[in-house]
Amino acid sequence: EKPAPQAAAAPPPVTVAQPVKRTVTDWDEFTGRFEAVEEVQVKPRVGGFVTSVEFKDGDMVHTGDLLYLIDSRPFEAVAEQADGQLADARAKVELAKRELDRGLNLVQTSAVSEQVVDQRRQALQAAHAAESIAEGALKAAQLNVEFSHVLAPITGRVSRHLVSVGNLVQGSDTGTSTTLTSIVSLDPIYIYFDVDEATYLKNNKLWFEGKRPSSRDTPNPVQVTLTGETKPSHEGTMDFLDNRLDVSTGTLRSRAVIPNHDLSILPGQFGRVRLIGSSPYQALLLPDTAIATDQSRKRSEERRGGKECRSRGSP
Repeated sequence: EKPAPQAAAAPPPVTVAQPVKRTVTDWDEFTGRFEAVEEVQVKPRVGGFVTSVEFKDGDMVHTGDLLYLIDSRPFEAVAEQADGQLADARAKVELAKRELDRGLNLVQTSAVSEQVVDQRRQALQAAHAAESIAEGALKAAQLNVEFSHVLAPITGRVSRHLVSVGNLVQGSDTGTSTTLTSIVSLDPIYIYFDVDEATYLKNNKLWFEGKRPSSRDTPNPVQVTLTGETKPSHEGTMDFLDNRLDVSTGTLRSRAVIPNHDLSILPGQFGRVRLIGSSPYQALLLPDTAIATDQSRKRSEERRGGKECRSRGSP
């Protein structure tokens, strides 16, 4: 017996997508790395034994917060000595003033000679000079006492402490200061990326034609996508373009500033940077599902569809 004929397959469902006319802008995309706006290697200005570590590793610190204490007793002793020398110098100034005044009175009656008056005047000048030297020595000693308190120079996140209590550290006067820790600022944060020469020339041409502002004098908007994300999560503005192209790579080092209020971005992270690449213009947009592809025309169709739907899909 012949098998029963199979039923004809139903026609596949067909959906219709209408093109949409919108004002869109092209964006150029680059790979960038985040870096801190400010970064400081904390080193002591004076040497001595560390007596206290006043921060917790990885904490947020603010400008002026105490980080380390260095034994200040030797510097306090020097300051007291300098204070005594200043008092002695001031006493000598007062004595030289009185002797000069007496000499000026006696010279009028020829009781002393003009030479004696000149000598006393010179002695007063020397006493003033000694007073100035003593004042400078006292200020230097007081600064050393102040420098024994190592303070945070910027606001940011501190690294781990590299020197523990009881260790001897070297000050800046020795030329080999001991590194105590480091601090990086987090909000805002920079992202550096390299623009290829072709893109730079394209944007430069648009600027000459008045179709796109230059990032050198205008904070053009940027969008940043972090690792693992599918769409931009942070926005910022252009901040810097280098003054020359790198001869080894043919790229221009560029920088954008990104707000980081939640402190979620750390220096060293990677990100994808989207930079405005044209002036707004009218375009027809199609959904990606409306673009048919096959193995022989996959690239060309995706390139055409991406240019209409993805690259220009930011109104």
